[in-house]
Amino acid sequence: MANRTTSAERLDREAAAARLEAVAASLRADECTVRVDNKDITLRPTDAIEFQLDVVEKQAMFRGDRETVQIELDWRPE
Repeated sequence: MANRTTSAERLDREAAAARLEAVAASLRADECTVRVDNKDITLRPTDAIEFQLDVVEKQAMFRGDRETVQIELDWRPE
């Protein structure tokens, strides 16, 4: 069974960078705590982590251009 907790919000660039830095700092510890909305989720990352970075650049004549970056970290807790 998979439990999924998601959150979407609009942040300014500085706040988005701060959120990523908080995740990175937590990832360096033995336990990684990630804040999603009003919920703290504690994870147990292993030393080896699958890292995927996906960048999409869309050009649309009527809706305007759009750029998307997705970062995925994946591991099997021990």
